[in-house]
Amino acid sequence: MIKNKKLIFALVIFSILFYASWAVVELILKNAFASFFKDEVVMALIRDTLIKNLLWTLPALLLIKHFEKDMYVGLKEMRSFKRSDITTLLLLLVFLTVYVLLGVFIRKRSLPINENFGTDDIIVVLFVGITEELVFRGWLLNSMLKNPDTDMKKYIALGINAVMFLIIHFPIWISNGSFVTNFTSVSFLSILLLSAVFGMSFIRTKNIFVPIILHSFYDLLVFMFV
Repeated sequence: MIKNKKLIFALVIFSILFYASWAVVELILKNAFASFFKDEVVMALIRDTLIKNLLWTLPALLLIKHFEKDMYVGLKEMRSFKRSDITTLLLLLVFLTVYVLLGVFIRKRSLPINENFGTDDIIVVLFVGITEELVFRGWLLNSMLKNPDTDMKKYIALGINAVMFLIIHFPIWISNGSFVTNFTSVSFLSILLLSAVFGMSFIRTKNIFVPIILHSFYDLLVFMFV
């Protein structure tokens, strides 16, 4: 799937440092920061803007630029919107709306808005989609799709990407004590499904803004209703 040995080496090193550093942030540094910054908005700004942009967005952009010729989509094409992209985006926005709200309604028999929805949640909604999609779709998936000449190669890349996306959630699940619950309740499957949706939208449109918007919109629904 990937023929460039330098790209493979970069992916391996990036992945090791990426997962290790984020585990340190979630399991150690977050508690240390919380002891100094009591305000949840400040914590959200530190975690989801400053730290994530330094550890996630910046390295991903630099690697995409460096290996642009080996990417499925280059930086310039990744930023361009086509008319067909709008159609894909709208259809998937409807799908995510139905997926989230129907699930909430089935469980609660109503659609109550989360009373705790606040500024810290808005910060997460605004920045998490950007940081996570640039890493997982713009860099990791993109690097595995240089010549996806068969559907099988696409599915393998999507599967690997979905597992990698799932693993990045492990530290926060361990931190908040929900690691076991997310597996026993099979909630982890939603992470795999969402990764597949975001990944397919990127493959179809070759536009990084489509999965970014979808991801942010999904997070908005979850914070508001779930």
